[in-house]
Amino acid sequence: MTDDSDGDPLTAIRNIGPALAADLTRAGISTASALRSVGADEAYRRLLGSGTRPHFIGYYVLHMALQGRPWNDCKGAEKDALRAKFDAMKAGMQGQGNDSALERILDQIGVGARR
Repeated sequence: MTDDSDGDPLTAIRNIGPALAADLTRAGISTASALRSVGADEAYRRLLGSGTRPHFIGYYVLHMALQGRPWNDCKGAEKDALRAKFDAMKAGMQGQGNDSALERILDQIGVGARR
């Protein structure tokens, strides 16, 4: 892995702004080359594991970013396939410490995350 001093900031990748870069860094991915190396799925798993709340748009933005495409270029069958992968990943991560205390309470009273 390279360090940030080599001119390889996360924000050099299209669609990766300062907020997402900060989240990725918190998840242990601090350079553009590191993000390219782990890929969108593993990067998103790490984001969830570090406490980022699951959000489908964030997931497909990573995919579009690593392909050099506009974030809103994901449509049709491609978007449907990514949604299925996102839902499976999110389901697989439940109960692994990535839920906030508020989400756990909301789940207990039956008004939590979409089922």
